[in-house]
Amino acid sequence: MTRPNRGTGLAGSSVVPYPHGGLGRHPHLPPGERLRVLLVEDDEGDAFLVGELLAETNSMIELLVATSLSEARQRVTGVDCVLLDLGLPDAQGLDGLRQVLEMASGAAVCVLTGRSDEHLGIVAVAEGAQDYLVKGQVDGVLLTRALRYAVERKRADENARRLREVELRQAESARLERGLLPQPLMSTDQVAVHTFYRPGRHAALIGGDFYDVVQTRPDRVDLIVGDVCGHGVDEAALGVELRVAWRALVLAGVPDDEVLPALEQVLMSERRLQEIFATVATARLDLDANRAVVRLAGHPPPLLLSRGGVAPVPAPGGLLLGVRPRPPIAYDLKFDTEDWSLLMYTDGLIEGRVGDSDDRLDVPGLGELLAEPASREVSLAELPAWLVGRAEQINGGPLADDVAMLLVTRGGGR
Repeated sequence: MTRPNRGTGLAGSSVVPYPHGGLGRHPHLPPGERLRVLLVEDDEGDAFLVGELLAETNSMIELLVATSLSEARQRVTGVDCVLLDLGLPDAQGLDGLRQVLEMASGAAVCVLTGRSDEHLGIVAVAEGAQDYLVKGQVDGVLLTRALRYAVERKRADENARRLREVELRQAESARLERGLLPQPLMSTDQVAVHTFYRPGRHAALIGGDFYDVVQTRPDRVDLIVGDVCGHGVDEAALGVELRVAWRALVLAGVPDDEVLPALEQVLMSERRLQEIFATVATARLDLDANRAVVRLAGHPPPLLLSRGGVAPVPAPGGLLLGVRPRPPIAYDLKFDTEDWSLLMYTDGLIEGRVGDSDDRLDVPGLGELLAEPASREVSLAELPAWLVGRAEQINGGPLADDVAMLLVTRGGGR
């Protein structure tokens, strides 16, 4: 790299601009921000000249130098930009660029080319470099501006990439939510079902909580609430599979005692790790007999709201699905009035803390919330959201886990 004459700005033609014309604007980086630039150059004279060009412009750039790609690999951590010579002793041409892009994924990359191989600079930008410079055609001001623009473009590209990833995750979550939280498949007006779902504070992404409601006869309605351990799209996808499998089994008329064992087989065949398990609570309503059959597989019990009181359904807890296959024990729940509500929920609702203590809200605490006088002023449709709000007040902030609820009511009252 030959040093241009002072005052002329350029020796020969100008700096080769970024294809979008970036050098025609002022950089958006804060002018006082100090950048760390790693120059990968085996020619001592060219390396000295780059340092001189930056020094004469008071560029606020800290220059590090590596004479080979292997040395650059040791020094690349924490740099904002890599200024790369495409002719190195241990890497030639675009192969060196590809290795730098891999080792310095968070840094901007500018490549240095000679006049005879300027075409490599254009190809380098297509490969992922932010810009290219031709040796002998740049002064200190334009070199500084090119490096700062390269960093600015890299950060803009990273921000755009992260925004796109967020948009994709949100779209994926929306699709999974439609699979986890379907519309109740029922036509009877003897009972009303209110549904509720809220993601935990894990980036507001959907987890593995799911519910479903299916009516198979005029006098029969089946309900399920479940929770796949963990958070993320894998757990949500598994929750969708379990929910869809349960609906298919119920609609196919599979005997009651065989539904959850079949669901467990689906879980064990589809889970990505043996440690993954699920908890579920199911209820089969016999409307003519005014009774329900409740089955729990490691899930908290539903709460029965009847005659002004609140009590957990004393069904046996059962084993988690995916831990050790064994069918849950059925519990026969007989309603003693035509006015009742049954609240089914996932454990995210009851795992919040109580104030500054290490105690959890748990099932008794949830019952106490439902027994509060203020809860009776809330409509049944708004009761699930009210419960979450009260649980968050007691917790001192948002609940960490997802919350899904089904509130099924007969008689229109509590």
